Amino acid sequence: MPKCRACQSAPTGRQARAPLPSLRARGTLGISRLGALRRPTPQPPVKPLLPNTPSGPAAPPLPLLAGRNYHCQCGQPVFFRNSTCLACGTPLGYDCARGLLLALKPGPQPGTWQEWAAPAEPVEAGEGAPLYKRCPHLSSPARCNWLIALDDPQGMCRACRLNRTIPDLNNPEQPDNGELWGRVELAKRRLVSALILLKLPVASRTSEDPQRGLMFDFLRSPTYGPHVLTGHDTGLITLDIEEADDAKREAVRQSLREPYRTLLGHFRHEVGHYYWDRLVAGTPWLEGFHALFGDESVDYAASLQRNYQQGPPADWPQHFVSAYASTHPWEDWAECWAHYLHMRDAIDTALSFGLSVDRFNLEFMPFTQDALFPPGHPDAQEFLALLNHWTRLTTLLNEMSRSMGQPDFYPFVLQPDVVRKLHFIHRVVTSAGCTQGAGQLPPLPPLPAQTQSQS
Repeated sequence: MPKCRACQSAPTGRQARAPLPSLRARGTLGISRLGALRRPTPQPPVKPLLPNTPSGPAAPPLPLLAGRNYHCQCGQPVFFRNSTCLACGTPLGYDCARGLLLALKPGPQPGTWQEWAAPAEPVEAGEGAPLYKRCPHLSSPARCNWLIALDDPQGMCRACRLNRTIPDLNNPEQPDNGELWGRVELAKRRLVSALILLKLPVASRTSEDPQRGLMFDFLRSPTYGPHVLTGHDTGLITLDIEEADDAKREAVRQSLREPYRTLLGHFRHEVGHYYWDRLVAGTPWLEGFHALFGDESVDYAASLQRNYQQGPPADWPQHFVSAYASTHPWEDWAECWAHYLHMRDAIDTALSFGLSVDRFNLEFMPFTQDALFPPGHPDAQEFLALLNHWTRLTTLLNEMSRSMGQPDFYPFVLQPDVVRKLHFIHRVVTSAGCTQGAGQLPPLPPLPAQTQSQS
């Protein structure tokens, strides 16, 4: 099938790879010009609820991940990106399987670490706290703070082992490659963390699953040469690391009239293409996909060309989460997938810090089962609780952003057609769990686990 365009430039030196087919065009999350989550009637002032004030029937518990609210052993708050507590100097490491940022102390063997709360005395084999190794990229510009289980034969953590190509850190013409790569890796770790917590299949195509795994090429255009394009092709996500340059990314965002463009948005969009191949293609989910998103066999290149020449259909806001989503069913899926990950991770973060809109009277018209696909699905109430919480949360956070003179936190409108697509994605993700998708991807030639580009 046609693929998303990734890097149309000709790599040189150690960056060179076997030619790839044409790839799906880079889709940035959201080209909506609308500035609110759902176009509401004029809203009354936000009124804090008094304790014990009834607020209607209790909603079902929200399906949460692991939260982002971490604390050091000294009691000070620490954050996802930290490798050391700034208050007391305790080493920190992220256990991706548990979704926890741990305070660490040296383990019983040289080069090993264990959780600070682990017992000091040796324990019998198979008992007690696990032992870890540090990811080797902790000391690189990536500054990776992830941990590796001591019995894991892989040399890199679960995020870093996904890399096939990293930027050339010794190129005198691009001395900021290390800084840009570090920003890219931080966004990628947040992506991979959420995928693991959602129990989606995450395996390295270079070292774990050569047929259906995932891998990344982080490239930069030569000073005088063809431009690197961000995109996905059969398990390979290519990213132009200049997207980590805030000024350049903002210039592109404005030139394309996008309300939203971030590194994390790129990753979430492109990985949506990967999971379509992995979880939907060739599976029973394809029938529902066709009903909601359309026929993916429609010529992709022609669809792109038509979008570039004619623009999106006039009624796209009624049916799509962004103008770019109207380009082709694959892009519609990838845009909605990215929004689903936004919703899950942001709600998880908010609730883990105690930010719950249940304490406020944000009057709005909630979505009901009529907006779902299908309306009577057994998980309807769970998903509606998630969706309506997101609606209220983003309404509050949009106002917070405006109070600081910043663009809206979430400048998108969710119409019923989009909600049905999000519900479908929720069902696919929930069903996937730790199982393997039935869609088969062709194998790639054997590759080294990691290289540096020489662009």
